[in-house]
Amino acid sequence: MIHAILTRLDAAGPPVLGTLARLTFALTLAGYFWASALTKLEGAGLSLNAYAQIFPRAMEAAGYDVTQLTLFHTAIVAAGMLAEFVLPALLLLGLATRLAALGMIGFIIVQTLTDLIGHGALSQPATLGAWFDRVPDSAILDQRLLWVTVLLVPVFTGPGPLSLDRLIARRAQSQTAFAA
Repeated sequence: MIHAILTRLDAAGPPVLGTLARLTFALTLAGYFWASALTKLEGAGLSLNAYAQIFPRAMEAAGYDVTQLTLFHTAIVAAGMLAEFVLPALLLLGLATRLAALGMIGFIIVQTLTDLIGHGALSQPATLGAWFDRVPDSAILDQRLLWVTVLLVPVFTGPGPLSLDRLIARRAQSQTAFAA
């Protein structure tokens, strides 16, 4: 009896975990990233704030004059802003889920490096935090580890049954079966 229950739990695990991870991301982080993306917009263009967030040292060196920066800087800022809008939306919908989750993990790594190096968080122990210190709320090490862990779940388990990925796969499978 217990073996049968454990076998069913093992089988149900990946679909349930994929859906729960996407739901957890939607409830806790999607709004954060969308709000951050909105701070990078001013009218129909990129805001001064966007450049200052992503390239703090370059902006300071340029006297906060965006025209002193290169096309490379503008492309990176635009790509970062788009990623903050598009990747959470894809995760929420369960569309290209594994790729979107990997993209968000990459984004979080770049965001963390920008905070550590560009904004000088390496010299701020309270913000940086430390693993195994029994203080679970440091903004960088602890929180970002949890974010990445939540995003790794759909990378390894898939999006779960409540996703556009699953709907598309079912339709493709039924069309293949129908054609055969």
